[in-house]
Amino acid sequence: MAARGTELGGDKALVQRMLAGDDRAFDEFFAAYFESLYRFALVRVRDDANAAEEIAQATLCNAVRRMETYRGEAPLFTWLCTFCRHEISAWYGRNKVRQHSIGLAEDIEEVQAALDSLAADESDTPELAARRKELARLIRVALDRLPSHYGNVLEWKYIDELPVNEIAARLKVNPKAAESLLTRAREAFRDAFTALCGGQSQMETEA
Repeated sequence: MAARGTELGGDKALVQRMLAGDDRAFDEFFAAYFESLYRFALVRVRDDANAAEEIAQATLCNAVRRMETYRGEAPLFTWLCTFCRHEISAWYGRNKVRQHSIGLAEDIEEVQAALDSLAADESDTPELAARRKELARLIRVALDRLPSHYGNVLEWKYIDELPVNEIAARLKVNPKAAESLLTRAREAFRDAFTALCGGQSQMETEA
C-alpha cells in the first residue's frame, strides 16, 4: 500500500498524465507527496525542518526529471523514497555528519517478539548482525508504507516520545481521539510489519 493509499493503477495514471504535460497532474503530484516525503526525511535528519523541506523538494524535482523511468511495479511513494534516501545521504555528505538511523519503541508486540528472539541469541556473529539489520529495515519499510497521519502519530509517540496530550494538541483533537488514532496506527503498523516478515519468525522457531 502506498503512503496515501493509492493503488498502482492510480499511480500509473497520474504519471501518464504528467508525462503528457498535464499541469494539474503536476499540482496533484506535489500536493499528494510533499508532506509524506517531508515526514520521511524529517525523522532521518534529526528533526531539522529546513533540511527535510529541502530534501522533499529536491526529491520531487529529481523524480519529475526521471518520471519516464517509473514502470508502476511498486507504489509511486515507494519509488519516490528511493530518490529521497539519495537526497538524505547527500545532505549528510554535504554537512559532514554521521547519518542518523531511526528505530521504533519495543511495545508493539511483533517488534518486541522479534527483538526478544535476537536478544536470546548471545552469539556475536555476522548472521546475527545481519538479522538485526534486516529487522531495522523491516521496521522502516513498514512505517514508510503507512498513511502519513499514521506514520506521524507513531513517530511522535514512539520516536519523539511525546505524551498523548501533546499529540492530541498537534492533531487538534481531544486525547481520546488521539489515543484511538494511535490504536489504529499501531494495528496498521502491525499488519504491515507482519506482512513484510511473512513466515520468517515461524520458520526460525522451527529451525
